[in-house]
Amino acid sequence: MTTESHEFHINADEVINRATERGESELLISKKKEALDKFESLEMPKPDKTKITKWDFFTVSKPVVDSPVYDSLEELPEAVKNLVDIDNTKNIYVQHNNTPAYLQVSDELQEQGVIIENIIEASHNHPELVGKYFMTDGVKIDDHKLAAFHAAMLNGGLFVYVPKNVQVPDPVQMIVLHDNEEASLFNHVLIVAEEGSELTYVESYLSEVEESKEQINIISEVIANDNAKITYGTVDFLAAGMTGYINRRGVVYRDATVDWALGLMNDSNVINDNTTYLIGDNSSSDLKTVVVGRGNQTLNFTTEIVQYGKDSVGHILKHGVMKDSASSIFNGIGHIKHGGTRSDAQQESRVLMLSEKARGDANPILLIDEDDVTAGHAASVGRVDPIQLFYLMSRGISQKEAERLVIHGFLDPVVRELPIESVKNQLREVIELKVLSK
Repeated sequence: MTTESHEFHINADEVINRATERGESELLISKKKEALDKFESLEMPKPDKTKITKWDFFTVSKPVVDSPVYDSLEELPEAVKNLVDIDNTKNIYVQHNNTPAYLQVSDELQEQGVIIENIIEASHNHPELVGKYFMTDGVKIDDHKLAAFHAAMLNGGLFVYVPKNVQVPDPVQMIVLHDNEEASLFNHVLIVAEEGSELTYVESYLSEVEESKEQINIISEVIANDNAKITYGTVDFLAAGMTGYINRRGVVYRDATVDWALGLMNDSNVINDNTTYLIGDNSSSDLKTVVVGRGNQTLNFTTEIVQYGKDSVGHILKHGVMKDSASSIFNGIGHIKHGGTRSDAQQESRVLMLSEKARGDANPILLIDEDDVTAGHAASVGRVDPIQLFYLMSRGISQKEAERLVIHGFLDPVVRELPIESVKNQLREVIELKVLSK
């Protein structure tokens, strides 16, 4: 059976046979069949001001599942160990290309019923729990063609479940090492925090190849039930040449919080969609994003906080740096729905351009369907402030070093929010590499 769309052919029988050969669960195979059935009729997403009609989202090689697995933190590749505090890390999952390569979960968390498993294994071991949340409350299979394609081609990811009133004291860390140019990443991260629980989750995507023609299609669903708190941090640094669709979705219930600190540093053309739904009263989300674009990248970042509950708070801060011929669209949307009385929606988007051919477009949008609210936005696109440069250079600092200091200061509001020191250092190093490299 073949499904055809825009000159793309997906062999549904091959997809299901491959999933069966890998031993995937009945749950995932049923989801893949649903996605394949709907794929033909779905439209592509339409990111504002970015033409993606010629982007290749669909040419995918077979999963790379012959990567090494590891028995201890000390055995991990150096690139991974650099992101890990060997002496203090308690909860970590490492995915090597498409292979689940290492998992460590503290005895304390296991005794409390916390589940940390790769998504394919979790769908076997906890089908009712995974099925309850997988592409139901957050991203749905029929949202658009790329969401359905993600469900059909899923080849990795993580499931994290925190039971009621459990506080996870140490961060849960996921590291994805991409060192095979034929490895695509169709990762699905599903995080569920039950009532009164608390979790900090940090992920790192790292390419050790300079260029790849494969696909990035990553979806994260983050569910914070009543009075739960989730802090989600990430550093994405995947290779040039890949085509990317990344969707991180939050669903936040009464008195709950989902905070985001996102370092989006991929060298590919990427659509990033980050939407958080504040469903419950007194729910909140604070979202901070930093971006550095270089070369000929085309980047689209749409960030939206939709506020349904009363007294909800949604704040967005996005800072980007564009160099060479890179271009970026920053769409920020704060939407207070009817009934969201006394809610607060604020956003700020700022873009620095370091070269004549670089382009940045910041589009703040407020959609307010309620009267008794607080809302505001700010946006700017421009060059490095000459007054700041003059001040630093007047104290004997070279122009190049002065620009470096200004840029690090400009991006630091997000960098310092990452809760793991080694990942924070990773982001600083990536910023240094991308901004200062020729």
